[in-house]
This record gives sequence, structure tokens and C-alpha cells, in this order.
Amino acid sequence: MTIKDTVEEIYEKRITPYGNGAKIDAPKKYIGKRVFVVILKD
Repeated sequence: MTIKDTVEEIYEKRITPYGNGAKIDAPKKYIGKRVFVVILKD
């Protein structure tokens, strides 16, 4: 993967169940930011 944009931070979180879907918790400082979610095979 190549990232050409400026990266502020890279962090790892575990996906958790939420109702009949899933969610990823992110720090409040990223509200309104554009994000990418990359799913990795364990």
C-alpha cells in the first residue's frame, strides 16, 4: 500500500460488535477527518 497524503498518526484497534454490525473506536480528535480502514487477515 502506498500513502501519498500526509499521515497524522497510525494506530491499531480491534473491531467490536455493535448491535447487528460492528464498530471501531477512534479518538475524539479525529471526528470529521477522512479515514481509511484496512482489514487484515489474522
